[in-house]
Amino acid sequence: MSVQIRYILCGQAADTETAMAHTEKLSDGFAEAAAGPPKDGKRAYIVYYDPETRGLGLRVTKAGAKSWVLNYRAGGVERRLTIGTFKDPWRAAAARKEAQRLKALVDQGRDPMGERHEDRRAPIVNDLIARWREDEAPKNRESTTREIESLIRQWFAPELGSRKVADVTPGDVDALHRKISRRGTKYRANRVAALGSRLFALAVRWEMTDVNPFRGVQRNAEVARASYLDAEQLERLLAALPDHPNKKAADAIRLLVLTGARSAEVFGASWAQFDLVAGIWTKPSAAPKTGRTHRVPLSAPAVELLTEIRATTSSTVVFPGLRSVRHDWQKICQAAGLEGVRVHDLRHSFASFLASSGLGLPVIGQLLGHTQAQTTHRYAHLLDAPLREATGKVGALVTSLERKGSRS
Repeated sequence: MSVQIRYILCGQAADTETAMAHTEKLSDGFAEAAAGPPKDGKRAYIVYYDPETRGLGLRVTKAGAKSWVLNYRAGGVERRLTIGTFKDPWRAAAARKEAQRLKALVDQGRDPMGERHEDRRAPIVNDLIARWREDEAPKNRESTTREIESLIRQWFAPELGSRKVADVTPGDVDALHRKISRRGTKYRANRVAALGSRLFALAVRWEMTDVNPFRGVQRNAEVARASYLDAEQLERLLAALPDHPNKKAADAIRLLVLTGARSAEVFGASWAQFDLVAGIWTKPSAAPKTGRTHRVPLSAPAVELLTEIRATTSSTVVFPGLRSVRHDWQKICQAAGLEGVRVHDLRHSFASFLASSGLGLPVIGQLLGHTQAQTTHRYAHLLDAPLREATGKVGALVTSLERKGSRS
């Protein structure tokens, strides 16, 4: 519904102002000479109103500060909007032109001053980030939150933090994505785009904006990466562990090799999760990525390793104070002569050894804690060797039977 608006020639006189009606058109010369109220008086300023452009006024304070204003009425309420300071940059002609533009908006039922105030209160991207931290971050795993905070610290806050959420455009998003990509971090550019899409989807839900500018951004091509250590590489890795000075990190890596667990599961493991007699590791729902309790049997070497660690600590957690093995991993790989291998590749290697042993995808998925079959399907090609061996056995049997039949 549009509001009923009329212009006023001058404001009502009050203790703090005087509204001056006069016949001279407001000009730069008039503004230069216009005087404010007496410095020893009670009034803070005087407003001189233009006789031609209704509502346009020149406000002059006791101290001599001069600015252009526009008076109008919206919804029965008198408004006075400040156009700008006289002379720099607003001379009389520019102020009159701006007043006419604003009056046209008023004629359409709009409230320029109210919109200006609303715009000043509009949330910026830093406000969106703050609400995400309060409402959404606690739902994430700690490692996920750390990664998101890294992206925010490096890119979101510096590049978009001070921008109004509603003002961010697809062009801004494309420019940011290209900027990150040019620095040689194409995968990280995609991670920023994914995070932006997630944050602005929340912004739409929280009514901070109507659109998600990150939707549809052209991302860099990525090659699905799943590296596996073969038996010879694994042998070199294991040979380097005993000589590594950080035994805690070396033991954690050894447990990763033996269980195929995620790093966060090993680093956050407590002794209450293990039944070393039965050889069972029950990962609580808060630990795995899936959010479900995951019960997995342990091999004899894994139980032996955990038993040795348990005998040397009184802590309630298996690896107290250990949150990452990044630096240790680099040194161990260097000692083992391995390049381009990630800690997470140990999980892929665990799955590859299971597949090469002839175990099917359902069993592999159960041991890794997968809840969806397509997640495990990436290892399907590793089943070729045991499947070929199985079909070879059938072929040998058929050939044997054929030969036997031909002799009879």
